[in-house]
Amino acid sequence: MNAVKPANYAKAKARQLQNALYLAAKGNPRRRFHALYDKVHRGDILWEAWKRVKTNGGSGGVDGITIDYIVKEYGE
Repeated sequence: MNAVKPANYAKAKARQLQNALYLAAKGNPRRRFHALYDKVHRGDILWEAWKRVKTNGGSGGVDGITIDYIVKEYGE
């Protein structure tokens, strides 16, 4: 059977990751997070981040690339 994920599944998973990282940092203030790539490079987390930045009207970073440029050049 193919289970359907709720519409807010990515948001819940992103929040779960944020909470886990927050608790780990609060539990040990000297802790350093060296390998987050495997956690951040998940499709659901990246999509949730994109939605938040786009909704927030994110600005270009040090490279000057804007949300509009990304949408025009690469799409969503």
